[in-house]
Amino acid sequence: MAHLDPQAKAYLEMFNQGPALQSLEPQTVRDMFASMPLVEVELAPLANIEDRMIPVSHDEEIQIRIYTPNGQGPFPIFIYYHGGGWVIGDLELADASCRMLANRTNHIVVSVDYRLAPEYKFPIPVEDSYDALKWVSEHAEEIGGSASAIVVGGDSAGGNLSAVVSLMARERKGPPIAAQVLIYPVTDLSYDSKSYREFETGFGLDKDLMIWFGNYYIDNEEDTKNPYVSPLRTEDLSNLPRAYVIVCENDVLRDEGLAYAKRLIEAGVKVKSTLESGMVHGYFTNMAVFPERVKGTIENIALFLTKAGQAVR
Repeated sequence: MAHLDPQAKAYLEMFNQGPALQSLEPQTVRDMFASMPLVEVELAPLANIEDRMIPVSHDEEIQIRIYTPNGQGPFPIFIYYHGGGWVIGDLELADASCRMLANRTNHIVVSVDYRLAPEYKFPIPVEDSYDALKWVSEHAEEIGGSASAIVVGGDSAGGNLSAVVSLMARERKGPPIAAQVLIYPVTDLSYDSKSYREFETGFGLDKDLMIWFGNYYIDNEEDTKNPYVSPLRTEDLSNLPRAYVIVCENDVLRDEGLAYAKRLIEAGVKVKSTLESGMVHGYFTNMAVFPERVKGTIENIALFLTKAGQAVR
């Protein structure tokens, strides 16, 4: 029997009354989430919030949202990639969590609205994410930040993109990344770990839903072996930024997140990992249901960043 936090249990009872997302078309799911009534949540105070458009490949543009904390810069920068299986999700999904992240860590947070599958399949979301890293590095001073203190992070698919961007920056000799914060990340698309069997249905992110996301994201089975899709399959994980890996106890992605942390450690990367007891996938951007757990996670991230040399002023 799963060990569920009471809030997580109540959340799942409500979530499981809705339609199975994997039975719907992507745009239908996006529209369904967009039409949900807004719930008032705590919004952390900040000096400024600004939306901007930045260039990406093929003369396209994507939106970013810049959260600036109170105080005197230049600030370290945290680039945040939202979750949603590369198919759903947007800047609003992570807004309250990004506000609190900027407030509590004293980082400028840059939230990235990368383009989504299936309209924009792999590798476009990856390349958008890397282009955002390059833009932030080049414009750090302009937005009040420091290019020498950039962290990448995100939840779920955004955790995957953070890990992949870290690999890309190493291989392309791109902008330096000080740390990566991977919140219940996707690290493999084999769907066959023990946690996949244990939490296959009924825990928010069903195995069939994860397969639905994956099938919309990639073109073929061969893509699952690509390290930029499945970073766990990367042969050499050395010389990567130190990492903080956060996983949920009741989540199909738990074991692959822990496996990635273990492989990073074996490759000589400094790693901190946390198992969020009783939690389920998606909690970090659900401030309405899990406010105290989100705050606790952000406090842990702030502590990690301080120890990683990203001074919290």
